[in-house]
Amino acid sequence: MSKKQVSSGAEKAENLTRKKSTSTKSNQTKKAQPVKDTAREKKAKTQHKPAKTTKKKNKVKAVNEKKALRKEAREQRKLEQAKLRAERKQKRLEKKLEAKQKRLEKLAAFKQARAERKEKRRERKDMLKHETKEARIERKRSERQARLEARVAKREAAAAERQARREHRLKVRADKRAERNEKRHAPGFGGWLAAVISLGVVTLALGSMLTYGWIYMNGMHEDVAAIHTESLYELNSVVDNLDTNLSKARVANTRSEQVKLLSDIAIQSEMAQTILERLPMESLITQNMTAFVNKMGDSAQQMLYSVANGKSLTDSQIASLQYMYETNGQLKEALNELTSTADKDDMLDMLKGKKDGLMISAFDDIQNTPVEVPSEIHDGPFAENTDKVSAKNLEGLEEISAARAEELAQKYFADYGVKSVSCTGEVNAEQLQCYNVTISTEQGKMWAQLSKLGGKVVEFNSYKDCSDKNFSVERCIDIAEDFLTDLGFNGMKAVWTSENGTACNLNFAYIDDGIVCYSDMVKVKVCEERGIVTGMEAISYVLNHTERSMPSASISKSEAREKIHTELDVKGSRLSLIPVDGGERLAWEFYGEFGGNDYYVYVDAKTGQEIEMFTVVGTAQGRALM
Repeated sequence: MSKKQVSSGAEKAENLTRKKSTSTKSNQTKKAQPVKDTAREKKAKTQHKPAKTTKKKNKVKAVNEKKALRKEAREQRKLEQAKLRAERKQKRLEKKLEAKQKRLEKLAAFKQARAERKEKRRERKDMLKHETKEARIERKRSERQARLEARVAKREAAAAERQARREHRLKVRADKRAERNEKRHAPGFGGWLAAVISLGVVTLALGSMLTYGWIYMNGMHEDVAAIHTESLYELNSVVDNLDTNLSKARVANTRSEQVKLLSDIAIQSEMAQTILERLPMESLITQNMTAFVNKMGDSAQQMLYSVANGKSLTDSQIASLQYMYETNGQLKEALNELTSTADKDDMLDMLKGKKDGLMISAFDDIQNTPVEVPSEIHDGPFAENTDKVSAKNLEGLEEISAARAEELAQKYFADYGVKSVSCTGEVNAEQLQCYNVTISTEQGKMWAQLSKLGGKVVEFNSYKDCSDKNFSVERCIDIAEDFLTDLGFNGMKAVWTSENGTACNLNFAYIDDGIVCYSDMVKVKVCEERGIVTGMEAISYVLNHTERSMPSASISKSEAREKIHTELDVKGSRLSLIPVDGGERLAWEFYGEFGGNDYYVYVDAKTGQEIEMFTVVGTAQGRALM
């Protein structure tokens, strides 16, 4: 059969088979192409991979280099800082050496000057030794006449100076009036010429007056220096007499002798105070001496009143006499040395304001010696601090009624076997207002004061006999602490104890972050026979206690220790907040012994200044709890 004779169905099948085969080849060709492309891409990626690794290594290398540079820079800064510190240290050492050399030179010059003055003093003593009685009388008469003439001349000069100032003021006023009149009348050239001539005449007269006054006052300085030098010798004589009378007063036993000696001490103290006030120097230089002399005179007067009223001197007063004798002895020694070397020229230097002169230096030395009079304390430091004018601890509290005060008293003293409580009145003081409450118990009556604001116990007392000692001081402290806690006085610590017979007296102060707040004080009395609190006084606490932002110390304890007297045998120390001039200051408290007396010394924790000092008298059994 020929091709033309093939059926159309077979031909269609053959064509379909041919198309399918062609389509399959085409698809295989298309599929093979992407596989080749993928292979190339992988090859390309493989070829670029080493480039990325190199970039990463370069980045790590750069980071390492930066770190190395920073480290090198830090090392360089450290070296520079060490070099600067070494240079500063070297400069400090050089300054110290230079200051030390200056001190040595100054001391050598001072010793040389003192030796020369001693020699002059010795020559003067030799002259006085060989001087006849008639010559001495004549010399003293001449000196008195010279002093009198100097005083008269001084008064006349002062009067002349006042007259000159008055005339000058009148002249100035007249010139001003004339000038105003001339301005109103529009003066011409002649008026201006007259004004200029008048001004020149006034200027010339004023200049002449000032020149004469300077010359005259310069001469008067020497006379004034002589007067003050004599005052210094007079002060030395008074202090010598005080030394003698204080020495006798310590051992005098008869009332008549005590009256005589105490009268002399009081009078001589007043004389010393008057002389100190006459000396031409700043009050800061003599304030410690003046304070001691004032205190000595007051103490002598109080003892004199007691003896005059038939009483005997107490142990505290005898201890005060001993203290005054020892302190006055230090003043006597210092003044004797000063008067043996000082003369009119030294006083003249002081009048001219020379800070490195003998007089100023000597009084500075006296000021820095332990001659200042400490306040005498019998029941602990700052035990009488009630200077505030508002009750800080009661601010914002609700005012209670008298009936509520009775309820609170019943609650506070429930352990005392309370039978009845009655409010007997009110106390309206400037600082706080209280209810007076009387409490009847099984063992007798008690008396208390409760604040109208808040109903807090301000004061409490009972009259209970204590004849035996059944409780130790340590146990009394525990009893008092429990009593205060029950009344709401938290955070309190005993800072002072003393025994009076069988009564244990305790001072408690508030402790804030380890710092003793002396302003917030509560005093408690415990009966050592029964082991109960028989008295309490919390006025200082009520007036001062509040939430504080406690300051921090700028100087260390060792630095503060260097500020106080080196001979003080320190037994204990701590940080404390003390009342000073109506405020509070953070201070380092040092408790120690010197010359047989116990002392409290307070050094400002910021400035390093010695700001307060106490000495313990009349409490042989009293002790501080450090």
